[in-house]
Amino acid sequence: QVQLVESGGGLVQAGGSLRLSCVVSGRTNSIIIGWFRQAPGKDREFVAVVTSGGSTNYARFVKGRFTISRENAKNTVYLQMNSLQSEDTAVYYCVAGRIFSTSPGAYDDWGQGTQVTVSS
Repeated sequence: QVQLVESGGGLVQAGGSLRLSCVVSGRTNSIIIGWFRQAPGKDREFVAVVTSGGSTNYARFVKGRFTISRENAKNTVYLQMNSLQSEDTAVYYCVAGRIFSTSPGAYDDWGQGTQVTVSS
């Protein structure tokens, strides 16, 4: 089992930036870490994912605005979010799994989530 603790959410104006962090503990060997988000009244949607080797995949709506990175020595994964828009307002979840996937069902472990609110 893997434990995930997110931080870094908050309130930001449109066009601003935030960096989310996810500290990972437990059985982390070769683990795949991703970010999903859920806005009020909507389903959870894929944002980005990174493998232990550094391969990444992003949702199309990211459009080069977000960057996922991984610092294995610190067991931490980051999501740098730039040019934030009101549509990015959501709870962001860090997830862990063994399959490189954009489906939420592929991930066994989820963090508690961190709120990101973008004001227009």
